[in-house]
This record gives sequence, C-alpha cells and structure tokens, in this order.
Amino acid sequence: MVTQRAELMPYPFTKIRGRTAALLTLLLLSGCQAIGPEPVAGPSTIESIADAYVEALLERYPSMATAYDLPGWRHDRLFDNTRAGLKRWHDQEDAFLDAVRALPAPSTIGSRDWITHGFLIESLSASQSTRICQKALWETSTTTAWYTDLPFIFDIQPIATETERLEALTRLRAVAGYIDTEIENLRAGLTQGYASPRLTVVAVPDQVRALLQPDNPFLNLGKRSDDPMFREAVQRAYDQSIQPALNLFADFIETEYLPNAREALAISNNPNGAQCYTALVRAFSTLPVTPAEIHRSGLAEMASIQAEMREIIDTHFEGEATATFLRRINRDPAFTFESEQAVLDFSIAALARAQPKMASVFDLLPKADVLIKPYPDFAASGSGEYHSSSEDGARPGIYYIAVSEPQLRTQATQQSTLYHETYPGHHLQGAIALELGDAVHPIARYLSNAGYGEGWALYAERLADELNLYDRPLDRIGLLSDQGARAARLVIDTGIHTLGWDRDQAVDYMLNHCGWSRFDIENEINRYISWPGQANAYMLGMLELKRLRALAEDQLGDGFDLKTFHRRVLENGSVTLPMVQATILDWITTQKTLD
Repeated sequence: MVTQRAELMPYPFTKIRGRTAALLTLLLLSGCQAIGPEPVAGPSTIESIADAYVEALLERYPSMATAYDLPGWRHDRLFDNTRAGLKRWHDQEDAFLDAVRALPAPSTIGSRDWITHGFLIESLSASQSTRICQKALWETSTTTAWYTDLPFIFDIQPIATETERLEALTRLRAVAGYIDTEIENLRAGLTQGYASPRLTVVAVPDQVRALLQPDNPFLNLGKRSDDPMFREAVQRAYDQSIQPALNLFADFIETEYLPNAREALAISNNPNGAQCYTALVRAFSTLPVTPAEIHRSGLAEMASIQAEMREIIDTHFEGEATATFLRRINRDPAFTFESEQAVLDFSIAALARAQPKMASVFDLLPKADVLIKPYPDFAASGSGEYHSSSEDGARPGIYYIAVSEPQLRTQATQQSTLYHETYPGHHLQGAIALELGDAVHPIARYLSNAGYGEGWALYAERLADELNLYDRPLDRIGLLSDQGARAARLVIDTGIHTLGWDRDQAVDYMLNHCGWSRFDIENEINRYISWPGQANAYMLGMLELKRLRALAEDQLGDGFDLKTFHRRVLENGSVTLPMVQATILDWITTQKTLD
C-alpha cells in the first residue's frame, strides 16, 4: 500500500512521491506564498492553470513542500483544517475546474498538455464529487486521521539550519490549535448527524496516547538536533501545548465521541451516505463502475483465484482443504518467522533477487534505490507501506515493514507484499514518474490515484510470478492469497457499505479465501469500514491493466512487446485508468499501421 497522507494531499488523490520538481522549483524559488492565486487571470492555457493549481495546492497543503523537500518554500505551517478554510479551498478548486473545462481538450494522446488536462479534470472533479461525504466532520479512525498522518511530517521536518529550526518550532507550536480544530469539527459533525462507526473509533484513544511515549516524533524532532536551545524549545512546546492537546483529544473521543458514534458500519448511515459511497468508488478507481458490478466482479475473480490455489495445494500440500490450509500458514512454525530480524532478512533477500530481473521486462527503470526498514515504534501497527524516493534519485524510496510478533507472520505472503511495494510495484512505478522531468507536468509526477497506482502494484505481484520470483509453492500460495484478499475487498467493501454485511460476515469471508492472519484481517476489515471505497481500487485497477495487456497481445500478435507495453503504461506519469486505456489503444493503432 502506498501511504495516503490526508494532511498532505487533496482528497482523494494519494501522495506517493518524493522531493523536487523543476517546474515547482521555478514557481517557488521566490518564496511567494500568496493565498488564492487566480486561475483564470489573463489568457489561460492548460499549463498556466496547472502551474497556478500547483501553487495553490502547496499553499493549501504546506506539508507537501516538506514531503517533497522543495527549495524556497517554508516549512512552518500545517494546513488550515477549519471549515472556513475548507470552504475557501473548495471555491478555488471550482474556479480551477471551470477554467480547465473552458479549454478545448488536447487531442494528441501522450502529449504533456493531454496528460495535464486529463489529470486536472479527474483530480478536481473527483474532489468536487466527494464533498457530499463531509469527511472533515466525521473522519476519525485508526486508519485515516491526523494522528496517523501528522507524526510522519515531524519525522522528516528539516532542521539543519537556524531558519529551519525556527520554522520547525513554529509548526510544532501549531499542533495544539490544529488538534483543537479537529475536536471542533467532530463536534459539529455529531450535531449534523455525521459520525464514524464505534467499532473503528474505540481504539483511537490508545493510538493517540501512544504519541505520549518518550520516543514520539514530536520529541524526536529535538533529539535529531545538536542545538541545546532548540532541544529545550521542542521539549517546552511538547510539555506545554502538545501533550495537553493529545490528552484532550483522547479524552474527547472516550467521553464525548464514542457514546455518540454510530453503531451501523455502512457509510450509507451518514447523511447522503449512499451517494457518498458511489462518489468515493469513482474517485478512487477513476472507473465508472457501480457497486453491484464491483461485487459481481469480486465473486468471479475469487472463483478463479481459488481454482489456482486448489491446484497448488493438491499438488504440493497433500490436498488439504483450502480454508484449513490458509489458516494454518499463519500459525504453523514451519510457515512463520522465528525473529524480527528473520522477517527483515527474508525481505531484503527477496528484493536482491528481484532487482536484476527487471531489465528483462522493462526498458524504463528508475535511478532511485529502495530501502527496507521496520516501522518506527509510533507506527508499529502498520501492515507495510512505501514512502517515495526523490526526483533526482538521490534519496531512496523506503518500504516500511511490520516485524513485530514474527511467530504470527507467515512467510507465504512476505514476497508478494514486497514485490507490490518495491520492484516491480510501487517503487518502480512511482520513482519512474518522479524522474520523468519536463515530459510531464509536476502534478503527474507527484500525485496519483489508487486505481492506477495500486492497480499497477497488484499487477506487479502477478508479473513477479511471470519472472519466477516466487521460490516455493508456499510463496505462490502467498501470491494467490494476496490476490484473493484484493478480490475479497470487492466483495466485502460493497457488502458492508451497500448490502448490509456485518463485521463477522466480512471477517469470515476473508478468513476462508486468503491466508492472512485473523489479526491482520480484522484490521483490514476495520480499514474498509472506516475508509469506504478505497479498497476496491486495487483489484479494479489490476483487472483493467490485465484487460488492456490481453487486448494488446490479441491485436498485435507477434508484434506485441512486453517492454513496450510497460513503457506505454508508465511513461506518462500517474494518469487515470481511462487515460491508460487511450494510450494503449493509440499504441495498438499506431503499431498495426506500421506493421
């Protein structure tokens, strides 16, 4: 999973990228941070609108500049999470969308203008359509909220110079006010009938209080510096404002929010919830599919995966019942890890085997390296996520893995998850996008949608099988288990949010169809409950990429080249799935003409 940082990015597009971009640098070297750049002033072009949008985006989400390490940009603010600030941003988005729609759509597929136009239309219209959800009024869970996002900002906050340290302190001192506003927003939501499910909120107080431990990202900000005055100032800010604010939020959730949280799981139980779910599905996947179509697709894909799994179990594992075997791989010592270090070593070795094979199916590869690290303590509950490299390739991507309780972590799925997150998955795709330079506008390098990004990563799991990277039958079972989990998402997410499924029904379905542990499955189900629509994008995206590849293979026959197909999918940056389709159809037509 590519980590989504809601504090950093315009919802529902996902941050997957790293630092600088040439155009962004040009925009920001002056240090200008004027609020509300005019998107339609003067003769508009798609380039000028996109430039203004980027500048507005960075003003709205100042932590983006920190995540991207943009020169000439301050690192002293958090984004304005007030409802008035949100309204101002929505007005800006609407102006940008009107300006884009006023222009003729570029006709040259793959051109910089075509990519920029398509990306802006999708990003802005998706944001507009999902406003009906009013997520600022109810989003609080262990999956998506400020306390899952904000700590990572201070973990990378620059503090090398005196100016940077002063900026860091200013941002740090803004945390308490930010938290106060979150409480205010949630209270307003309750008065208007919006709430998160009690099931996904009950663990939030403990998650927030984990940030009170001595080894937390706020205090660690000071520990990273040799400046004693800075260290003292960080400690003082934490003691006087952040610590009380964290306690206040945790107490608010326990005493005020939980008693009023909704019992029902489905987003349809919030005002306009059914319309919200439909909008979210479309926004995350970029595909025009209905919940009913998604549910049917999930059932069909699951049947196919189960048949593949059955063949391997019959051949290599004495024909054990599928559900029984899948549950056993998470507790049988023969299939799990002996130590945290063993989890880490296993993943590092798998990555070393994968990297040399990439050149056989790609003629476009990233410069940036990728590292594997255990989750930091403050995020130890994570299941694995990729954090991006830099545009120049100097800063490697990082794949954070969970290593705690190794005796409960199966070896079976460790490789497929690694290939999903690193090569040939997120790192390869994301780093290539970052390194495209002037071929695409920065927005196509820095932002992504889940349908494309996660769809590619899931496709990459299957591609790794084509490259014979799964060493043992157990590892192929792990691949199919992970694929089955993503197919299960189509069934479960729609089941919960449109068909009235309860949590036990969802847990049992996944237990019987994939090899994930009960602990991980229960966390996953909580994720689907608290983050409606997002989980569908993985399998929907992969199925679309598989469909397009099969179409190209059929249409081109002996003229089909896998390296070229991959290049066409990757070379335009993080586009929408309909734009990928247009690109592949254009390639097919051109190739057939040449032949």
